[in-house]
Amino acid sequence: MKKDILPDSRLRAPRGVQFHLGYNWVPIFCANCGASGGFVPEDSCNFAFYLCQPCSEKLPPVEGTYVEPDRVFWEKVKEAQIEKYGHELTPEEIAVVLNTQENTIFHQLSKEKGK
Repeated sequence: MKKDILPDSRLRAPRGVQFHLGYNWVPIFCANCGASGGFVPEDSCNFAFYLCQPCSEKLPPVEGTYVEPDRVFWEKVKEAQIEKYGHELTPEEIAVVLNTQENTIFHQLSKEKGK
């Protein structure tokens, strides 16, 4: 029986690794066209699949997964920050919350982003 396996959107030999907030972040790329897709944490990510917005709109959905446009996801992040903290947090503030508090909306959203 053949299993459908998604391709990894990270490079086999990472280049362009960036050190930020105490972690190495590796770049990811669209699995279809190769467009830049941001970064994922090197130590805690053993797989990443990414489709850019144009490719995700023209290709059929990947069966068994959900597709959420980036702008909708980031709007949820912004709303969660304003609701809980009264303002949008800086990247440093988000890192502190993720490292010091458990089961926050950011943990849930970070898991959703990987879907």
